[in-house]
Amino acid sequence: MRQQLLKIYQRHELADMIYIGADGSLTKRRIHILSITNHSFKAYCYLRRSKRTFKIDRVLSVQQVVNREPQAI
Repeated sequence: MRQQLLKIYQRHELADMIYIGADGSLTKRRIHILSITNHSFKAYCYLRRSKRTFKIDRVLSVQQVVNREPQAI
């Protein structure tokens, strides 16, 4: 999971992730990763509209956001 997060971070892309909280609740969040350490990462969370720290081992899935904007003709 860390490698996927690192790849998204290096490309400066947005990501959608599914995260399990300390209380066991699942949330889907759109994030912009700001920094990564061995066990956690800091990101701007669009759901909470603030910077948050997440534990890597609590990330269930992460995927880059692919923007498909219509092309002008």
